[in-house]
Amino acid sequence: MCLSVPMQVLALEAGGDLAVVGRGERRERVNMLLVGPQPIGTWVLVALGFAKEVVEQDERVLIEEALAALAASLDGDYDARAYFGDLDRDRVAAYPARAGGAR
Repeated sequence: MCLSVPMQVLALEAGGDLAVVGRGERRERVNMLLVGPQPIGTWVLVALGFAKEVVEQDERVLIEEALAALAASLDGDYDARAYFGDLDRDRVAAYPARAGGAR
């Protein structure tokens, strides 16, 4: 399994077939053939050196929230109530826990 990460198009190369994308301080050259040339500033999901999908702002917010939750869990500081505000918490709480205590 691979994790796709939102990155912003910073520059185009090779007629738009390649792009330099960035996220924070990280920069990467990616293949754009799956999504086609995109304007500078566009956010794309990147995995394994390929831009796989163009990401709209509302979707990117949800992805960033999920990545923040993952980082918090890896740091041992995860509080489920602080993440995934888009979920209907009453409906999720109504589901019984699976075997082994996992939800």
